[in-house]
Amino acid sequence: MQEYKTFLKKIGLLGITTILVSLNPLILLPILTQNLTTLEYGVWVQYTITITIIPAIAVLGLPYTMVRFLSPHQSRGEIQEVFYSVGFTVVLGSLLMAIIFLLSSTFLAKNLFNGNMFAAVFLPISIFLNGLTLLFFDFFRTFQEMKKYSLFSLAQAYIAVILVAILVLTGGGINSAIMGLVISQLILIFAMYILILRKIGFKIPLFSNLREYLNFGLPTIPTNLSFWILDITDRYLIGLFLGLSFVSYYSAAYLLGNIISLIMSPFYTLLLPNLALYHAQGRIGKIRTLLNYSIKLFLILSIPLFFLISILSQPILKVLSTQEIAFGGYFITPILALGGIFFGLYGIMSQVIILERKTRITGNLWIICAVSNLVMDITFGFYWGIIGIALTSLLVYIFAFTITLYYSYNYIRPHLYGWFLVKSIFTGTMMSLILIIFNPQKPLDIILASILALSFYYFILWRLGGIQEKELIFFRDFLMDIRLAITQSVHTLSNYIKH
Repeated sequence: MQEYKTFLKKIGLLGITTILVSLNPLILLPILTQNLTTLEYGVWVQYTITITIIPAIAVLGLPYTMVRFLSPHQSRGEIQEVFYSVGFTVVLGSLLMAIIFLLSSTFLAKNLFNGNMFAAVFLPISIFLNGLTLLFFDFFRTFQEMKKYSLFSLAQAYIAVILVAILVLTGGGINSAIMGLVISQLILIFAMYILILRKIGFKIPLFSNLREYLNFGLPTIPTNLSFWILDITDRYLIGLFLGLSFVSYYSAAYLLGNIISLIMSPFYTLLLPNLALYHAQGRIGKIRTLLNYSIKLFLILSIPLFFLISILSQPILKVLSTQEIAFGGYFITPILALGGIFFGLYGIMSQVIILERKTRITGNLWIICAVSNLVMDITFGFYWGIIGIALTSLLVYIFAFTITLYYSYNYIRPHLYGWFLVKSIFTGTMMSLILIIFNPQKPLDIILASILALSFYYFILWRLGGIQEKELIFFRDFLMDIRLAITQSVHTLSNYIKH
């Protein structure tokens, strides 16, 4: 039980970090939408999406491979060899991708950035820097240094927020926002590598096991490429068929609905290194129990949030953006949020397939998903606009979850908590009625209504037996440990700043 408590403590720390990081785009949303034109905000959306997805392809799946192979290693020499073998290859892959995008800058400026050549030229720089960022983050993830991981996650988010906000509010426009983002990337990379260098030093690698790492990592490229197709083609096709204004409508609603997927992030970050360690020790029962804990905790958090943001989508978007954007996209938030639940469950259960080194399964799965998504986007988008494109995303995530569940059952059978789901959906429906009755529109009213509705949800779910007494005690102790961990982290950070 202590192992699971430690795991959940790290989940909690990462969860709080994820919540704080997720506020980053929400903080920037009103600043950007109210100080940039709708077309300029569309350029920002295209830029930030591209620098998120493309580096995940350029790094050849190697940072993720490092997590799988390096977790059981303790020798400094082994760690150096694996890290720098992966690191030099990541630098090369990111550099080649950046060069390709630089050579395509004129085309990108015309077709992606509404003629903005500045954005097209700086895009390759951000792609290269984000490749290094992925590598460094996965180093801390591999060794479960979650305090450093969380600290740098917050730094990545809020240094960018501060720089972009200052430059935009002083009248710099979209180009200054992009410049602020690039500066924040440079600051983060420098700070992260200093700590890595202190921990393991520097070594020219022999690349002795690079073929094995590539055999594991390369099949994940179709997965990453498919995520890019899924995530970006939605916005690209909307921009081509409906215009950049509709990109803004869709992106604001997507930002809100995607909060569900963000809940999965701590599980995705922590599960693989823990499961890899158990797998190396032959502790299959521990793997199954940890997966089951993760599934139920994810559902406990995501289901009420789905009902909350579905009902309050319009008033929240009106507060965070403009009335035009809110009315243009609030109705697709429930569809995207439901897709987020299925994607989260996929993310947890896919760790079983990755643990068994069957990355070709996930690669082939997402190739099918990407092709299907493209065909359905064009078809449904033509007939139903952004509603059709949102429905396409939902159907793709349901399909990915179903196939992953099927294959994971060949190795480990996770528990899906059928009765708990029934009780949760019933309670969520009752919670929704409270929100509809209150109908909050102002920021403070939205916050108070949300607190009341969530309190009602968890109380009724407990009374229905969805949350057991022993789980309440466990989570109470877990939250106390989280508070202690955060206090210690803040104390450590303040001491670090002083010295």
